[in-house]
Amino acid sequence: MRGSPYRQIDCKSVRYPGRSSINSHLLSLFPSVKFSRRSFVATSITAGFTLAAGPLIAETIIKTDTKGLTAGDVKIPTGDGTLGGYRAMPAKGGPFPVVLVVMEVFGLHEYIKDICRRLGKLGYLAVAPDLYARQGDLTKATDIQEILKIVLSKPDSQLMSDLDATAAWAKASGKGNSAKLGVTGFCHGGRTVWLYAAHNPNLKAGVAWYGTLAGQPSAELPKFPLDLVGDLKAPVLGLYGGADGGIPMEQIDKMKAELKAAGKPSEIVVYPDTPHGFNADYRPTYRKGPADDGWKRMQAWFKQHGVA
Repeated sequence: MRGSPYRQIDCKSVRYPGRSSINSHLLSLFPSVKFSRRSFVATSITAGFTLAAGPLIAETIIKTDTKGLTAGDVKIPTGDGTLGGYRAMPAKGGPFPVVLVVMEVFGLHEYIKDICRRLGKLGYLAVAPDLYARQGDLTKATDIQEILKIVLSKPDSQLMSDLDATAAWAKASGKGNSAKLGVTGFCHGGRTVWLYAAHNPNLKAGVAWYGTLAGQPSAELPKFPLDLVGDLKAPVLGLYGGADGGIPMEQIDKMKAELKAAGKPSEIVVYPDTPHGFNADYRPTYRKGPADDGWKRMQAWFKQHGVA
């Protein structure tokens, strides 16, 4: 409506060039959203976030300081150049257990950097590579089509090699203990956690926050977690919302059954009446109870499986 203070996003109407519609596994990332421009917080708070993710909720944004940490931007060598990234770790001591942090589709913005700082405070070397830098800058994306064009053009094979390069960088820095390697990721990054657990035999454990389990394959994304259960080389803890509009309970139940049938020591926790993105403290989907419980479970999972 002309002059309306509201913005309406209907993900089902979006089209991506070269595809008839959005891959079904990404529908959960872009629910229909209606919000007032007045719900955006002051520029000083929004700095560092990706506004394409939707309205920011100032009251719940967690800000972790760098006291006692070495934190900041890094350059990660890859087979075809370098990737930018962000890492946080204790300022003294080491080498530290390594946790690879895999971003949402909204890029390497302040929320993902804060996740690294939170893990750094726990004694980890946490590093988040800017995985989609070759394809584009997700933090500058202003609409859904732009985000999809970037995310869907990234081959899973390149995604895996970039994470391998990040783990190698952590080891070469002299501050990362590669024998204690973990990975955690959110949203599309949660899907990546499952894939990486099937890829890297040196991985000790993974924690996937609401990562998609099934979807429409493509040349770039040929398989999904449900296709790779038998290939899992490390145990994964999956944290899911029972009210996630894009990851139905039927999909989650199937994954549970497949894991049990394959004898894999992975686990899935479902929080009832909880939406997708429940750990994203800067978005309206944030749910403090499930987020806090999931964070505690993640720490226990890493300790249980040697990432500590």
